[in-house]
Amino acid sequence: MTHSESRLPGRPDERAAARRRPSEPGGCADLLMGLLLVVAEGALGALLALWLGLRGLARSRGAAEGKASAPPPADPGTDWTPVVVLVVLTLLVACVAVELLRSGWYWSGGTQVVVALALGVTVLASAVQGSGREAPEPAPTWNSPACRSGGGNDECAHSGG
Repeated sequence: MTHSESRLPGRPDERAAARRRPSEPGGCADLLMGLLLVVAEGALGALLALWLGLRGLARSRGAAEGKASAPPPADPGTDWTPVVVLVVLTLLVACVAVELLRSGWYWSGGTQVVVALALGVTVLASAVQGSGREAPEPAPTWNSPACRSGGGNDECAHSGG
């Protein structure tokens, strides 16, 4: 029996190697891909945060200077744009995680699942904080009379004068 006869095609080890998909990672490529994706998502998150910060600054400055084309509403309510941006980013990361896991990139997909979960918690916290804001209490309309005893208004406010 020669060496070439021991490697006949169709042996179990060769069939398993032939079935391996070419998209599966080899070596430490899986870990490096996960690290690269986390860094890229961090950079994208920083750019989005910068854009949202500048957008908020422009809105507050425009309202303060009165340069808005239309008068602002009496109760502007909650600005949901940052929450929507976080939801879109979370869904993007979750889709990438699913594709990586389906392709056999388990470490990269796992890190994307962790990032998607962290972003999901951030979205929920932002939504709860944004919807939990209450309108400020209106200023009192009744002014107490001046204190006749010579003390401060706080001293005489509840005594009736």
